[in-house]
Amino acid sequence: MKAGIVGLPNVGKSTLFNCLSNAKAQSANFPFCTIEPNIGVVNVPDSRLEKLESLVNPERVVPATVEIVDIAGLVKGASKGEGLGNQFLGNIRETDAILHVLRCFENENIVHVDGSIDPIRDKETIDMELQLKDLETAEKKLEKVKRAARTGNKEAQKEEAALLKVKQGLEAGKSIRAITFTDDERKDFIKPLQFITDKPVMYVCNVDEGSAVSGNEHVERVKEAVKEEDAEVLVLAVGTEADITELDDYEERQMFLQDIGLDEAGAAKLIRGAYKLLNLETYFTAGVKEVRAWTFPKGATAPQAAGVIHTDFEKGFIRAEVIAYDDFVHYGSEAKVKEAGKMRVEGKDYIVKDGDVMHFRFNV
Repeated sequence: MKAGIVGLPNVGKSTLFNCLSNAKAQSANFPFCTIEPNIGVVNVPDSRLEKLESLVNPERVVPATVEIVDIAGLVKGASKGEGLGNQFLGNIRETDAILHVLRCFENENIVHVDGSIDPIRDKETIDMELQLKDLETAEKKLEKVKRAARTGNKEAQKEEAALLKVKQGLEAGKSIRAITFTDDERKDFIKPLQFITDKPVMYVCNVDEGSAVSGNEHVERVKEAVKEEDAEVLVLAVGTEADITELDDYEERQMFLQDIGLDEAGAAKLIRGAYKLLNLETYFTAGVKEVRAWTFPKGATAPQAAGVIHTDFEKGFIRAEVIAYDDFVHYGSEAKVKEAGKMRVEGKDYIVKDGDVMHFRFNV
């Protein structure tokens, strides 16, 4: 699962990506690795993992990760192949969520491609290019479906109705995530087409240091503009975050954050936000060899979650031994949890909860 950073040129996308890629920024021990020049795997900051480490004292700790992609700056006309248009749209289609960076700061030394600072206009520029690409996809599909619908095919008629909603919404300047569909329409006709503007989005308002805590007028306008989209808005002083990454000492970095009124680096909030945006949750395994965070899609059953460790665990699943995270912390060890009768045995239908500490029994 990966999230793509998008935005116009010169809004701070690459600076943000470099902040995420600089391990020092988020915690004392926050690794990152680059797969390609514009793809990085970032660890998800999780205080629960640190707490389990302090209780279990394992040989090693393995955090959950999320993949972040820095996508080339988009320009007007990208949907028709302008600039790096085709490459941009190909890259963004492969991501599962979008981190849309908007410039919400004034700085005469950093030119804006459109000559002035207006995050709403910038958002609309990118939205329009993505909507045009989705419209192209919808129209191609609609052409085929209409032929089948005319023959009286009931399923094709349902699909035609859903695609006409898409077409009308896009032509009115709406992203697909802001259009209302029934659950069946979304599952059967919308999801399979992987529309770009249906991907979950977080708007990252890149502000100056003075606006890092409470935002500014630009940020308020963004919040108002996106309220229909069910999207999160994160305020981040990307330039300041870059300065923090230059500091070698963890304590110094924490002092810098406190001086500007932040309790943690914004990049850490962004990574957690991306994880949530991708609809991911975490369960833990905790033993003396290793304390580890495992990523699973929200709503997964115990066998599906076991399959994240190894496919054999899912195939031969017998049962899961489950401890609620709060119980583990309260009693301090697996043995004491068992003594207190707080360990549960769950079967194949159990829906795994975020924070569960789990042990799987399987037989292949």
